[in-house]
Amino acid sequence: MTQLPLRAQLASALGRTAATLSRATGRGDGSVIGGRVGLALEPDLLRKLAQDRKLALVSATNGKTTTTRLITSALQELGEVATNAFGANMPAGHVSALSSAKDAPYGVLEVDEKYLPEVIDTTGAGVIVLMNLSRDQMDRAGEIWLLAQKWRRALAGKNTHVIANADDPLVTWGASTATRVTWVSAGQPWKEDSWCCPECGGPLDRKGMEYTPPGGGVSGAAVSRTAENDWACRECTFRRPETTWILDDDAVIDPRGHRWVLDIQLPGRANRANAVIALATAETFGLPIQRALPRLRQVTSVAGRYTTVERDGRHARLLLAKNPAGWLEAFDVLDRSLPVILSVNAQGPDGRDTSWLWDVDYRVLRGRPVYVTGERRLDLALRLDVAAVPFQLAASFEQALAAQPPGKVDVIANYTAFQQIRSEFGRAV
Repeated sequence: MTQLPLRAQLASALGRTAATLSRATGRGDGSVIGGRVGLALEPDLLRKLAQDRKLALVSATNGKTTTTRLITSALQELGEVATNAFGANMPAGHVSALSSAKDAPYGVLEVDEKYLPEVIDTTGAGVIVLMNLSRDQMDRAGEIWLLAQKWRRALAGKNTHVIANADDPLVTWGASTATRVTWVSAGQPWKEDSWCCPECGGPLDRKGMEYTPPGGGVSGAAVSRTAENDWACRECTFRRPETTWILDDDAVIDPRGHRWVLDIQLPGRANRANAVIALATAETFGLPIQRALPRLRQVTSVAGRYTTVERDGRHARLLLAKNPAGWLEAFDVLDRSLPVILSVNAQGPDGRDTSWLWDVDYRVLRGRPVYVTGERRLDLALRLDVAAVPFQLAASFEQALAAQPPGKVDVIANYTAFQQIRSEFGRAV
């Protein structure tokens, strides 16, 4: 790699020192403060650190931290990979990630949806991964159609290879100006933000379709499936593009028609979708699926997500849900036989508007013990009451956990509530 100019070297070194001090004093993992220090000394540090690296930028409303981790795990088969493993997904976090692995030839960076155009321009990344767009932190991010429009403008004319989820109409619209796109069928269980055509505003029709892989499948036998992901505008030509990677229940069908059972340790359909995206991205870097898939199977937890923590004989599995689509994914992996603790805050990183709680269908929680805590527990309690879901209020997570009998319990928390629980248990990863 090209050696950094002296000023950039100094800025990078001082940033790493600040990050180390932050960790040593217990103030955080250092992934933000280190980047801020570096950028203060050299405003163009991110561009300089990104030079001569093969970079992938990963952006979505949900799943970007997990998908970043999966892609990183796969690409480590090829060599050292710089990545923002703890989700610091704005430029300061990117600087910290690249500084901490200054000789890594590869980089996989999670990028906040709003910052993606800026980071594309600054880094010149060759691979862009786009997975889903849904309502999230409306007081900060604004209307998601505007985000998709910014993605379109950022990708137009760029020499990039985009990996995009064709089952999400907004993602498809955002990616469609790119010169090269690999379309993936990763699914879209949450459809409430994409019933209208982003091109003309007309209604989108959704219907099943038949899929037969090239060559008829693995052993010559015809393979077909009915999908619920096809969509098309009723009033213009905008429609779902043909896909080359397919999520098929617990397996992936690759562009050659071969079916690979995923068998990953991360639970739920959403993580299988993340894995398909990761495999498509790895192949873009020249890594074949037979080498990438074993790496994905080694990932058991991502920044505390899906970790089980223990206290006084109670084993709590931690699930993160930040918005309606995320809650739908969390419900998919709940153990129906276990009690569940729900914790909701409304701090800056969460978005201060909790009206999105009314978009979540909580009726799935009926019939099990439900405990509600967090700073905005009364907002959530009212929503559960309207949904006729019995619950008990708890003043703190500690109190809610202590109310459980010894054994397993599931925990669903939004962002800052999740981080508070992780801190209480030593930020288990």
